[in-house]
Amino acid sequence: MQLLDTFVILLYFAVIIGVGIIGSKKAKTSEDFNLAGRNLGMFMYLGCLTAVILGGAATIGTAKLGYVYGISGIWFVTMIGLGIMILGTIFIKKIDSLKITTISELLGKRYTSETRLLSAIVAAIYTLMVAVTQVIGMGTIINVLLGWNITTSMILGGGIVLFYTILGGMWSVTVTDIIQFVVMTIGIFFIMLPMSISKADGWGNLVTQLPQTHFSFSAIGYQEIFQYFLLYALGMVVSQDIWQRVFTAKSNKIARNGSIFAGFYSIAYALAGSIIGMCAFIVIPTIDNPQNIFATMALEILPAGILGLVLASVCSALMSTASGTLLASSTLITNDILKQYFMKNMNDKQLLRTSRITTLIVGLIAMTFSIWIQDVLVALDVAYAILSGAIFIPLVMTFFWKKATPNAGFYSILVSIIVVISGLVIQGLTSTTPIIYGMASGIIVLVAISLLTNYKNKSRDVNYLEKTKQL
Repeated sequence: MQLLDTFVILLYFAVIIGVGIIGSKKAKTSEDFNLAGRNLGMFMYLGCLTAVILGGAATIGTAKLGYVYGISGIWFVTMIGLGIMILGTIFIKKIDSLKITTISELLGKRYTSETRLLSAIVAAIYTLMVAVTQVIGMGTIINVLLGWNITTSMILGGGIVLFYTILGGMWSVTVTDIIQFVVMTIGIFFIMLPMSISKADGWGNLVTQLPQTHFSFSAIGYQEIFQYFLLYALGMVVSQDIWQRVFTAKSNKIARNGSIFAGFYSIAYALAGSIIGMCAFIVIPTIDNPQNIFATMALEILPAGILGLVLASVCSALMSTASGTLLASSTLITNDILKQYFMKNMNDKQLLRTSRITTLIVGLIAMTFSIWIQDVLVALDVAYAILSGAIFIPLVMTFFWKKATPNAGFYSILVSIIVVISGLVIQGLTSTTPIIYGMASGIIVLVAISLLTNYKNKSRDVNYLEKTKQL
């Protein structure tokens, strides 16, 4: 890294802070803070939704998968895009009319207050863990590129995100996400991708030099592809950080179309990242840790100044996801736990202040965990597994099976959590089958309790009518 690249990255950080401060002036109410006033047009909605789903893991991870497996490295991020499109085409119309803030609020309305509390805890932990991974990613990049201490690097990256998120909530997050979306797009599609192909002497040389398996879409393995579907496609459908972005759209049409466009953008992003990794296989045939292939490739092929911009795009992806997940976690805690059980009589001004304080606390916890653990990728997979395995089925049943009873939803989530965690302990934290077991047990419990409850209620009504006739 040369001084010019360092200047570009630090200038980018300064611009993000400044834009975050500008965005904070719009956050006058709790709805402004949490949902940007539900007033985003297509471009802003598409930008903020895309920025939150394509984090550092999507950029760095896809390049790594492309390096190791070739074109089949697309499946990780492609499944994220598929999940967004499922949410946009199947669920958004049903969700939009409810005017809710969190996924837990919806489950509480459909089932019980205990269901709302339990799902809020699960979703808040999940979003916190996602934020932790992004802070770790930012710290790692700053540490490698600027040579700063890893702890200092995490505090700097996490602190910037926390600062503008506290100031303006979703409005600041949205405004900064637009910049981050543009920087990500330019950095990956218009700089890194073409220069990687050029450095590898063109696509024809890739076809000649790479192993044949690198051009197979199934080289990564069908089991891995199915695992990505369970973790990420279904996980996106029940992720609070994604729902919270969906709720910012001005209209149902914008929410639906923007989600579909974001899904296709994700697939294109996955393809670009995989090809960059494939080019790196030729340019850098040996590397100790494939996880570092994106940064190493950037250092290898990019000139001064441009290098700083591209690496700023990676930081953009990390910051977007970190800010969205921090806000999602604090919204769940504030809206579904504090407001429901401890501060029931808060007015909107008090709710806004509580949201900011909660965001600060959640951010400090995320930064502390990042410094303490420094590697939580397995924990993130566990969080995704619990989220998909326990909450997906009750959520789907909310819309598509009206006979589900209130208690059935609560026990479905509770039993699924126990089954998923037990399965992960027995079969290993990277196993896919516990998610399937969790979903299967969830649907069995929900259907069984619902049918039994409905049968008892029907029998009681029949007995009541018979007694009434006798009288």
